[in-house]
Amino acid sequence: MDPETLDLARLQFALTAGGHFLFVALTLGMALVVACLQTAATVTNRPTHQRMVRFWGQLYVINYAVGIITGLVMEFQFGLSWSGLTHYAGNVFGASLAVETIVAFFVESTFLGLWIFGWHRFNRWVHLGTIWVVALTACVSAYWILVSNGFLNHPVGHRTENGALVLADAGALLTNPSSLLAFGHILGGALLTAGFFMAGVSAYHLFRRTPEVAFFVRSLRIGVFVSFPALWVTAGFGGVQLASLADLQPMKSAVFSGKTAEIADLQAEMVTRFGPGDYVPSEMWTRGGALVMLIAFALMMYLSLAGVVLACFRKAVQRFRLWHVVLMAAVPLPYLAMISGWVFREAGRQPWVVYGLLKTEDAVSGHSPGTMLASLITFTVLFAALAVLNGWLLLRHARLGPVETGLGHDERAGAEPVTAGPPPFTPRY
Repeated sequence: MDPETLDLARLQFALTAGGHFLFVALTLGMALVVACLQTAATVTNRPTHQRMVRFWGQLYVINYAVGIITGLVMEFQFGLSWSGLTHYAGNVFGASLAVETIVAFFVESTFLGLWIFGWHRFNRWVHLGTIWVVALTACVSAYWILVSNGFLNHPVGHRTENGALVLADAGALLTNPSSLLAFGHILGGALLTAGFFMAGVSAYHLFRRTPEVAFFVRSLRIGVFVSFPALWVTAGFGGVQLASLADLQPMKSAVFSGKTAEIADLQAEMVTRFGPGDYVPSEMWTRGGALVMLIAFALMMYLSLAGVVLACFRKAVQRFRLWHVVLMAAVPLPYLAMISGWVFREAGRQPWVVYGLLKTEDAVSGHSPGTMLASLITFTVLFAALAVLNGWLLLRHARLGPVETGLGHDERAGAEPVTAGPPPFTPRY
């Protein structure tokens, strides 16, 4: 395998997977938040809750719609750039990817469509049920992705037939500790991202002296009180993952800890087991990713602790402009933590694509460097354009505030346009 092709393939996967992950973090968290908001709106029938469903639901739909395109590209990459991986291990990790596709693109997308177009058509409880199906299937979708990723990091439940891996124990695959711990970590991180996003957008409007004070005071408090417990859930699962590395991936653990003697011993041991080669992952990416993640976590911890205290005082929520600026500036922190954590997780298992079984250099497709470079440029331009489009749409709709949008608009003949005040939630209340 041409080393240049391998480097380009790895760079392409890093950019596209990382770009897609940015969309997933907010989508997964906002799906759960919007479902909880609509539950409150359905039970209490309070106008503020009803308007919050529409406003935050609109931002969720924008992020989902743009992000779904990036997910399609991820599916193509395995066959186009990593044919060695699919031929060797596709019978195991490919099954969970296929289930995730069915869940995400059939169940989740179908019920999201029913939720978007079901306003004023469904009974309010039926409409509530559609968003909960969307939120829960989003969680299930994330789980199946992590089943595949967990297998690559800690392969279990397989046997070898004719030089390829086949599934031998579905239970072991589905309960892989590398998958379950990562699932809890990602779910907490997604809620953390959604909480910081809600708090930051709300702080922007309060900073600008919005007339929608009650709306954004409540939204800011929700963002703060969602992000605080989510932060500790994320940290808890992350801490357990770090502790488990000594058993699951001892080389990554040694590089992260900077134990030079242990690294040398493990290198010698792996040369004996697998033959000549460099089995030490990049210290810059492995330790660097972990350190950036921990620094971002520390900053969010202090902000969350202060936020919980300040959120208890309405005057501080409404008028503390310095806090508003800090909350707006803090919106990127969960993204930074999640991307750097992902870099730590993926770079730390190199040179393996399936840990201990298949090296990355043996997994890449046999393309020429020119072909891989053209593919990299195409995907990078596409993802950059989608990221810019998503950012522009989110900023545009977030700045508008809770005004009438297409989401939840009553299109019935004779219905009054919703221009001010709380719009009706459904016609069957």
